[in-house]
Amino acid sequence: MLSQQDNTILTQVGPGTPMGAYLRRFWMPALLEEEVPHPDCPPVRLKLLGEELVAFRDSNGTVGVLDAHCPHRQAELFFGRNEECGLRCVYHGWKFDVEGHCVDMPSEPPGSDFKRKIKQKSYRTAIQGGVVWLYMGPSDRQPDLPRFEWSWLSADRRGATKRLQECNWAQAYEGGIDSSHISLLHSNLDDAGMGNFNRPRDKYNALDRHLVFQVADARHGLLIGARRNAEADSYYWRVTQSLMPFYTMIPPVMEGTDTAQAPYGGHAWVPIDDHNTWTWSFGVQPNRPFSIEERENINGRTGRWGPIDENYRPLQNRANDYLIDREVQRTRSYTGIDGVPNQDAGIQESMGLICDRTKEHLGASDLAVIEWRKKILQAVNDLAAGKEPAEPHNGDWYNVRPASLVLPRDVDWQEGAAWLLSGLAADQATV
Repeated sequence: MLSQQDNTILTQVGPGTPMGAYLRRFWMPALLEEEVPHPDCPPVRLKLLGEELVAFRDSNGTVGVLDAHCPHRQAELFFGRNEECGLRCVYHGWKFDVEGHCVDMPSEPPGSDFKRKIKQKSYRTAIQGGVVWLYMGPSDRQPDLPRFEWSWLSADRRGATKRLQECNWAQAYEGGIDSSHISLLHSNLDDAGMGNFNRPRDKYNALDRHLVFQVADARHGLLIGARRNAEADSYYWRVTQSLMPFYTMIPPVMEGTDTAQAPYGGHAWVPIDDHNTWTWSFGVQPNRPFSIEERENINGRTGRWGPIDENYRPLQNRANDYLIDREVQRTRSYTGIDGVPNQDAGIQESMGLICDRTKEHLGASDLAVIEWRKKILQAVNDLAAGKEPAEPHNGDWYNVRPASLVLPRDVDWQEGAAWLLSGLAADQATV
């Protein structure tokens, strides 16, 4: 279990908090490019790490992110006019460019230089992989963009979406590195009440629910191996990537004995504030374009990460108990909740906005959660002591993959999976 002090450090992300300072050392996914689709499009509200912001794409196509409120009278800039390379407050006409400079102040007397004394808080942005990335940390410590494989492949080989999750980011993240729950939470039922999985890998998840965890330190975070019995002479390994500070990569569907050709997915749990999270989902097929069926599967609105509404809120949510169907739960599905993301969110949100971790009792299957908490709390403490994290400044460390595979029982899982865990080099891919 966590102490109350550590739980507070882990979950509070606003300005001036230890975790908030640490997370601000990284670029983070902020918006889908579709939210600011063209120059001079309407501005959008944005809230990250407890800060209320506004985003807009100016006349040159550059995305700006500013403090949400005009420094004149604190009117909300969301209602502003996006025009001629700036966002203009409609209250008194103060206008700001993407760097926060006040470029016009029509309510002041002619010849006044007052506008030169005004600077709106702004943050740096970048566009990569269909995502608008944001850096909210110290200007003199701007890091590399993480070089995820999906972020630089051509659009026909990748996809990204997001959905609102109504709980603290850490408890959502911990669900993403917990491989033990898939044998139960995401299972269906056969006539005997056992797991009835339909994909090649799933027979192992159903037949062996007493998995063994091994966790190894990695330069980007953690490598999490979850071992299940396969045949008499082999084990089935699911190898999850845990990447600092809030990314995971999901072991893909197993085809035959390895996953070298399989598409895979990943997540990022980006804190909106202490109580809400943007759960990002990414899909990638590095070896070829997605098929029509695969593309529909990763469609953010209607695919496996949906359904969501126009504001990216799931249609199945805590307000309607995720549309749980008790008859389906009794006869067909372990949960009675349709869709893996909704099953995850339902359980994670049921713990409360911020779970009281002093009440939990962790077992052997929670090893990944235990090790992740140790690692990120140590990183936060290191930063408070003046030691900067290395991961944000080594974007290439993020060019890795997850894996699922069957290995002989006498083969070390890290060595056996090593050839599957590295992403393509940029010059190997058609971009």
